Amino acid sequence: MTAPVRVVLADDELLVRAGLRMLLSGEPDLVVAGEAGDGRTAVSVALSSRADVVLMDVRMPGLDGIGAARALAEAGSPARVLVLTTLDEDQILEAALRAGVAGFLLKTAPPEQMLDAVRRVAAGQGALDPSVVPRVVAAVARGRPRPAPPPALAALTAREGEVLAEVARGLSNAEVAARLHLGETTVKTHLGRVLDKLGLPDRPRLIAWAWKHGVVSAEHGS
Repeated sequence: MTAPVRVVLADDELLVRAGLRMLLSGEPDLVVAGEAGDGRTAVSVALSSRADVVLMDVRMPGLDGIGAARALAEAGSPARVLVLTTLDEDQILEAALRAGVAGFLLKTAPPEQMLDAVRRVAAGQGALDPSVVPRVVAAVARGRPRPAPPPALAALTAREGEVLAEVARGLSNAEVAARLHLGETTVKTHLGRVLDKLGLPDRPRLIAWAWKHGVVSAEHGS
């Protein structure tokens, strides 16, 4: 039997943590391994509890969520950070990607989306709320000229390039499959090969990379 995913809740609002705890407690494959109301405590609890996933608020007293994510990465923690964000926090998105977060999720996300994101992040897939993708794009591409295509793109097949471009626009695997007339399993296979060839760990970093390197442009990204 597979061990449940160990989740740490890091948010300075007690009611938010209580709601998340209630949501996770009803899932047999997820368990709340600890809680924290500030970034430094989040780091300590994540390390001591051997957390798999940290649901991390950005705005917390003392060390903020991005600093906590960076501290966990520097400590060699295997915990993957899923950032809980709001739509007015564009300025933190690029910093969060640099800190190694595995995904972004709106605090207003419905319960099923929250649970799916936790599971996806735990499985190493990364997770991006569709509403956050344009802001990730803007944070990465803001004020930067469109660069020449990077040499790494030459390693991709034509189909892999198409999948990369659609994923970079924020489409899910199912949406990419429908647009390119492929099976969803085939899309997942192509996406895995793209990540391997580009040396990227997950979907959020792939999207940031694609926009940073001009694979898609702002005027064609929506």
